[in-house]
Amino acid sequence: MTSRSPAKASRKTRGASVPARLHGIDAARGLALLGMMATHLLPTFESNADLTPTWIGLTFSGRAAALFAVLAGVGLALSTGKHQPLDGSGLSAARRGIALRALVIAAVGLTLGGVEVNLAIILVHYAVLFLCVLPFLGLRLKHLCAWAAGWILASPVLAYLLRPWLLAAEPPLSLGHNPKWEDLGTPGRLLADLFFTGYYPVFQWLSYLLVGLVVGRLMLHKALVPVVLLVLGSAVAVAAKALGVTAMESWGGRATLEQVLNSPGYPLDSVLQVNLTGIPQEGSWWWLASAAPHSGTSLDLLHTSAVAVAVIGACLLLGRLAEWVDLDLLLPLRGPGAMTLTLYTVHVWVVSGFYLKPLPAGWTEDGMYFAHAAVAIIVGVVFAVLKWRGPLEWLGHMASQAGRGELKALR
Repeated sequence: MTSRSPAKASRKTRGASVPARLHGIDAARGLALLGMMATHLLPTFESNADLTPTWIGLTFSGRAAALFAVLAGVGLALSTGKHQPLDGSGLSAARRGIALRALVIAAVGLTLGGVEVNLAIILVHYAVLFLCVLPFLGLRLKHLCAWAAGWILASPVLAYLLRPWLLAAEPPLSLGHNPKWEDLGTPGRLLADLFFTGYYPVFQWLSYLLVGLVVGRLMLHKALVPVVLLVLGSAVAVAAKALGVTAMESWGGRATLEQVLNSPGYPLDSVLQVNLTGIPQEGSWWWLASAAPHSGTSLDLLHTSAVAVAVIGACLLLGRLAEWVDLDLLLPLRGPGAMTLTLYTVHVWVVSGFYLKPLPAGWTEDGMYFAHAAVAIIVGVVFAVLKWRGPLEWLGHMASQAGRGELKALR
């Protein structure tokens, strides 16, 4: 059907596309938060000698955190000009704002690092990633694509070469715990852990933010873009994982790695499916052919980035569907997705209260997860309906505004 007033209809379409797009991004962020909570609270391996992977480990391990990081890049692109990146004084102001926001996130992360908890806390690494991506914010889409592809291919090789040298130092340049304020006293060790030897190696993980910048620089309001993201992301994810499995199982990779592996408590077949963290990836170039979660290889980065892109595409499409049926279908996800820093921080703090303690009588791991997820959704929905920022989001926003020189009096 054609409109009798095309100009008016066009304005309506443009205006409607913006909230749908933003709601889709927030919903993907909420999904990433719930996925990370699942890997924190639910077992990723069965408690048997073979460490049989659970469906939680097979589904969320490596992918939820990667989605979180890719969305960071998308958010930075959207806040710095969308498909037309800022330049000149506008870009400089945006970089100052992002840097100050990163310092807020780092402070929260260093504070959380001081609590006793059996979780790998991502916030300090997340903040460092914000700082590392600043030079790329002014690049056009074509150059961003080249940088993202090059980083995915080259960074794992350089990390593979540097990591053994860092770990061979005396003492090893690795923390063995979450970064905390006290670690600022040993900056060399802290930086080595953040960039190469820790749980979320920033050197390789910068790939995720570059991919996110690519996605954020696309014209996300165009009807076909979410479809392309979903289809292309799914295809690349399947291809990367299939290539990694073929290299390990059909081309002799796993057999070779089992000969050099000296970690008897970690069956290689299981950890390749769920989490390669803690396995010394050295002694054979075959490590770089794996697509295992948290291996930081090119295939791992490519697979998890592609999964994130597909999820973003799906959430954007759901946002369009919600607009079409005039029903906020994404509210249960976009609510918590708009205040992930606050909810993630509270989640970690609550989990720390049960560290080395039994669960309360009558509680199970499943029940604990659903309680955390339900509270996150309820709180997120309430804040979204009331159009409030989360407390830590408000603090980060104020820091960003101060950096941009746009700080205004509170209303």
